[in-house]
Amino acid sequence: MNQYGDKTREERFWEKVGPHDDPTKCWLWTAGTVKNKGSHGVAQYGSFKVDGKMMLAHRFSYEMYYHVIIPEGMTIDHVKARGCTSTLCVNPYHLEVVSGRVNTLRGVSPSALHAKVSHCPQGHLYDEENTYVYLGSRYCRVCNRERYPVKKVMS
Repeated sequence: MNQYGDKTREERFWEKVGPHDDPTKCWLWTAGTVKNKGSHGVAQYGSFKVDGKMMLAHRFSYEMYYHVIIPEGMTIDHVKARGCTSTLCVNPYHLEVVSGRVNTLRGVSPSALHAKVSHCPQGHLYDEENTYVYLGSRYCRVCNRERYPVKKVMS
């Protein structure tokens, strides 16, 4: 018998999840939470003790459901396209393993919003031929040529 009686960690987990009969809806964590300050503000995530260590509930849910270990350096994205509306969601159908970069770019942070911009303010396409990067920012070559025309030297 463990400190939680005869309950498995899976049983303890499901006791802390709200209604979870519809795979299209968020299954909300109802127990302890932690706050995480990320690029899109402060988010709340479910927190769950596993083998004496605190673990994020959505990560535990994903690993339990898919019988995998999330690789080091990877994160779990709550995928809006699958109907996820909350960081407290533990529905494995709403979760996907992605890199931190992909997770950030899928969000609404300034970095994500800037990355989604496909044209400069004057309407020129940001593509490989027309774009250059200087100090981490994108610039339009057409606008740069119009702004700073090359002066011809008379001989």
